[in-house]
Amino acid sequence: MTSPSAVGSGPSAERHVRGTPVTSVVVVQPTPFCNINCSYCYLPDRADASTMADDTLRALFGKLFTSGWAAPQVTVIWHAGEPLVMPVAWYERAFALIESLRPPDVGIHHSFQTNGTLLTRAWCDLFKRWHVGVGVSIDGPRRFNDAHRVGRDGRSTYDKVIAGIRLLHAEAVPFHVISVLTDASLGAADEMLAFYRAERIDEVCFNVEESEGSHVSALFASAAPGARFRAFLEQFWREARRAGDIAFIREVDGMIPRVFRPEGGTMHNVQVEPFAMLNVDCHGNVATYSPELLGLGNAAYGDFIVGNVNVDTLEAMRASPVLAAMARDIDAGVEQCRATCDYFAVCGGGAPINKLTENGSFASTATGFCELTQKIPADIVLDAFDRLQGVPVALPPQAPAARRTIPLVPV
Repeated sequence: MTSPSAVGSGPSAERHVRGTPVTSVVVVQPTPFCNINCSYCYLPDRADASTMADDTLRALFGKLFTSGWAAPQVTVIWHAGEPLVMPVAWYERAFALIESLRPPDVGIHHSFQTNGTLLTRAWCDLFKRWHVGVGVSIDGPRRFNDAHRVGRDGRSTYDKVIAGIRLLHAEAVPFHVISVLTDASLGAADEMLAFYRAERIDEVCFNVEESEGSHVSALFASAAPGARFRAFLEQFWREARRAGDIAFIREVDGMIPRVFRPEGGTMHNVQVEPFAMLNVDCHGNVATYSPELLGLGNAAYGDFIVGNVNVDTLEAMRASPVLAAMARDIDAGVEQCRATCDYFAVCGGGAPINKLTENGSFASTATGFCELTQKIPADIVLDAFDRLQGVPVALPPQAPAARRTIPLVPV
């Protein structure tokens, strides 16, 4: 959903808890309800029709803006259920409320990740009026999409999503798509590319089907997923660039600036810094680190919730025993990554949710997810640079990415 951002010199858990957080991403769940029923979805309460109250929204942004934690630019991602289940008028009111609370030195960018089945001209008007970023989830051609992304009645969602995409084109609303790559679609790079071209989709993001929550990935359990993903991505990138009709491929174009950033530049991973990403459910419960943690549970950390914006201050949340336990273990995992992984400079310590799900502990290192989303794209970029330069580009352990003389970005 988001891309890593923030790694410095390996702050300790104590510094995490005591230092001043910088919140650059707020994931807001207006409702946990989703109108479709994807088989790989990790969200446990997607049949719950609860909605966020205006007072909860006011408490969230009022406390964030008065805390001094807000970054100069804050991205608000409306997600964790289908955001378009809520009426357009609700967002008009919500955006106006946030704007009334926003300090003049803080910019806000709203972003929606939607399944696309509920798009109308009224939504397009809202997106254009507020300059909203729009991501549409579709897994490619009908046979791949409808294998997992079906309605609550088990029927296809494909035609409704395609109608939504064509409406966005007709209304001149910029958007990107996120496609989950599964065991089946991983062998169909040309078919996937032909689909995007046919629908005039020129900004593409790939999420690999991962193990999260109670969902166990069939892709990770398949034979040689890493080699197959690399073959897919190399072929897709090569053919897309040859024609020049795909403007942005997140997995490659997002990696380039991380690999080739200026000398002395730092890369920030918002998933390993407490409160860099603030994740808030419709009842005001707050989690941090990986957004997928909100709504899940674990014997060591309970429900991962550090407080509630309706009753707790953000400072009180920093003192939460749950946060202290997570910070201790997530930091330990980051330090293990720093000490053992050649790719630390472009990743910054991985995604805690994947470490916990795949390895059983935050205090751990490599996952199948990081191989596919970090290591393989970095290798593809470096190999391409080698071919262009005609000389090898060595990657010594823990070499700063800047020394690799190269050029990454998010969803």
